[in-house]
Amino acid sequence: MSVVIKSVIQGSDADNAGIKAGDELISVNGHGIEDVLDYMFYIAVDKVSLTVRRDGRQLRRVIEKSEYDDIGLEFDTFLMDKKRSCSNNCIFCFIDQMPKGMRETLYFKDDDARLSFLQGNYVTLTNLDDKDIERIIKMRLNINVSVHTTNPELRCKMMHNRFAGEKLKYLKMLTDSGIELNCQIVCCPGINDGKELQRTLDDLAAMMPNIQSAAVVPVGVTKYRQGLYPLEIFNKDTARAVIEIIEGVQAKCLEKYGRRMVFASDEFYVTAGLELPDADYYEDYPQYENGVGLMRSLEDEVDDALSQTDINKTNRKVSLVTGTLAGDFHKKLTKKISERIEGFQCNVYPIVNNFFGETITVAGLITGGDLISQLKGKDLGDELIIPKVMLKADEDIFLDDVTLDEARKALDIKITPVSNDGFDYVDALLGVYE
Repeated sequence: MSVVIKSVIQGSDADNAGIKAGDELISVNGHGIEDVLDYMFYIAVDKVSLTVRRDGRQLRRVIEKSEYDDIGLEFDTFLMDKKRSCSNNCIFCFIDQMPKGMRETLYFKDDDARLSFLQGNYVTLTNLDDKDIERIIKMRLNINVSVHTTNPELRCKMMHNRFAGEKLKYLKMLTDSGIELNCQIVCCPGINDGKELQRTLDDLAAMMPNIQSAAVVPVGVTKYRQGLYPLEIFNKDTARAVIEIIEGVQAKCLEKYGRRMVFASDEFYVTAGLELPDADYYEDYPQYENGVGLMRSLEDEVDDALSQTDINKTNRKVSLVTGTLAGDFHKKLTKKISERIEGFQCNVYPIVNNFFGETITVAGLITGGDLISQLKGKDLGDELIIPKVMLKADEDIFLDDVTLDEARKALDIKITPVSNDGFDYVDALLGVYE
């Protein structure tokens, strides 16, 4: 396989070696290149031999550099290949529960092990074969795996893929080879909770220490499930039962390995009506991106920020929005600020998710339309603070394609997105901007 070089960074090692845009990269140090993983792996040496094709002729260029330095080649796509899409039809898939008419990229089901290594995406392993696993082991690629259950028959049922069960063998092959895995379990009441969850966590614990962590997250159920597998959402009792199972496995892992391995997402604690654990419980927050410890981390950082701020008095009045799950939590945080800063006022508005349905309670799935319709005519004060997760990662646009500017105009107020960082949170609420 050859890959066309889109551009060469001016002044880079490749540029100095005479590599040009439009050249076809054939091999690196004699190895064929299928995608970005091959490319990154084989250039990570101090002497790189490139074979390229130009105008029908093969040319060889040698570059000497520091081992992990880039050489300056750019390609049409980040992966140098197309993304691998998901081959499953999971009963809990959120994409299958979305309404029609949203932007096309939201419907793409990614299941690409390369993106797992490079960007932290979770993969099911179902579209990999032995050759792919051998490459992961050879390249020492630590990846993230969507496990859901270690019961082969149940995994086939949950993923609606007859190969899903047998692919569980790759978990042991990877961990036996020293590959470190982070895992996630989308937990569905009555399906893979209870005894099945116990089995799954026990099986993962048996693969420690190379199972680094596992997150148990509750299934999300929208109002668009017509014709799909019937699913329930967690309630106080069933959420507490999940936490009890997790705590039992944690105790065994702590005794044997000195760390907990498995964690419940914040949503389980809120649903169960339980206090969030202390920061030490979350160790190094290995599942932060899966919603594990987000609230504890934010509250501790807010406390630190308040202890360090020089502001003691203000006449600032603002509003903050969030999903219904975290409404009381943010009221608690903003109360801390108002008690510490004389004159500070903040209205917290939990937004009901009418777009996806009221059972969707997280801030990251709030749309611009719901935001506008529920805040129209409300006392918003001087500024509206929104969680940055409501917006597309690389663009100021909500899930329903309403732009941030459109929301600002509709509500006639300054809107400031803020990350899940306690210092940024306090600065935004107090109007401290660099």
